[in-house]
Amino acid sequence: MNSTQQKIKQLFILVLFFVFAVQVKAQDGAALYQQNCASCHGADLNGGNAASLIDGVWQFGAENSYIYRNIKFGITHLGMPSYEATLNDGEIGAILSYIRESEKHVGAVKPPIVHQSETMDYDLNVEMFAEGLEIPWAIDFLDKNTALITERPGSLRMVKNGKLLTEAVKNTPEVLHEGQGGLLDVAVDPNYDKNGWIYLAFSHVLKNNGEGRPGAMTKLVRGKIKDNTWADEQVIFEAPHETYRTTRHHYGCRIVFDPEGYLYFAIGERGYQDMAQDVTLPNGKVHRIFPDGRIPTDNPWYNEPGSIKSLYSLGNRNIQGMAVHPVTGEVWATEHGPMGGDELNLIQAGKNYGWPVITYGLNYNGTIVSDLTRKEGYEQPIFYWKPSTALCGLDFYSGDLFPKWKNKLLVGALKYEQVSLLDIENDRVMYEEVILKNQGRVRDVSTGPDGAIYVVLNNPGTVLRLTPKQ
Repeated sequence: MNSTQQKIKQLFILVLFFVFAVQVKAQDGAALYQQNCASCHGADLNGGNAASLIDGVWQFGAENSYIYRNIKFGITHLGMPSYEATLNDGEIGAILSYIRESEKHVGAVKPPIVHQSETMDYDLNVEMFAEGLEIPWAIDFLDKNTALITERPGSLRMVKNGKLLTEAVKNTPEVLHEGQGGLLDVAVDPNYDKNGWIYLAFSHVLKNNGEGRPGAMTKLVRGKIKDNTWADEQVIFEAPHETYRTTRHHYGCRIVFDPEGYLYFAIGERGYQDMAQDVTLPNGKVHRIFPDGRIPTDNPWYNEPGSIKSLYSLGNRNIQGMAVHPVTGEVWATEHGPMGGDELNLIQAGKNYGWPVITYGLNYNGTIVSDLTRKEGYEQPIFYWKPSTALCGLDFYSGDLFPKWKNKLLVGALKYEQVSLLDIENDRVMYEEVILKNQGRVRDVSTGPDGAIYVVLNNPGTVLRLTPKQ
């Protein structure tokens, strides 16, 4: 079954789910809850052996689709069983409807942002750095007093001396804000003090010729900010237009620079999973170029006829975090699996990271993507998460405020609304600690020039600043 057929099947199953949910009466949802859920979550939904369902906190995903999948497939490593064999989709939908109605009845709201958090090494101060943003996506810093934040609908915002400027940077590129597309990553050139370059990644759409939905693909440009206006723009990557896709998800994209002066970026497979294995196409890959857009002639597939010359690795489903190790200069990346199989990978030239030939995840409807988790010629992840946390944002801590965390890896997660700290030794993850939880969907995490940790939250549209409590 190809990817288009899989999408049609998944959409059909989703429609059936909502039809069944309507057919099952509301009182049946309450009865089904008491029969299957009350022993752990409490007869009144206020918690017991497991968490409350009406306190506004969802540790494992707040959206209906996440809760539905958690009921159906379980969170087995935490002791929650799957109900796939005992409840049909309509019955799961009825339980979900009952939970949502109960939330409304008690007026459940998400708790406010915490101002302190405890970790094994530090007590944290959590303060608001910027708020009132519209779907913020990424953050980077021009200097210790100035930050740039992208908003997915298309705006580039600036925080100067701790204040979010009211007016967005003018004249930034037009983006396709549809589905998961929009203005994505922002990256400041390592030599910004000398050259002033700033890099943007975004979803670019072709002009509609009247023959259906226009194609789109991830595009990269660089430019400078002069008098709060985007200027001197240069295109540094634009894929061949015949490779553009009409889907509106899995664009990637993160931008990083290594010590040798190369720029790396990632494009998701755009919903066409098999294309991640095709070197004649840009999607589902990591790319390596020079900052001005030139392509290194020693890229792995540079001399292969018909290839995309910028390709550096294959088989990357949808990378949402990239970081360069401060000591080794190695490129690391986190990518979304489907249902399960989020991965942490060490990206190396010419390596194939497996998607969709090998994977630790399932399709969102529970069907098998591949029955293989290992195969010769395909890389194993350094670490993988099952179930998925929806990894997003990645940075090696490089500041001085948290000396015990030097060179440890900060990992954000959208679904689980958390920031984790990974201790990596000899390319192995020694342990993982959650240092921030339930403050919102984490889209990006970054070390600031002041040594603080900055956390970009999609929802709500805020950026938090973490410092050690003195």
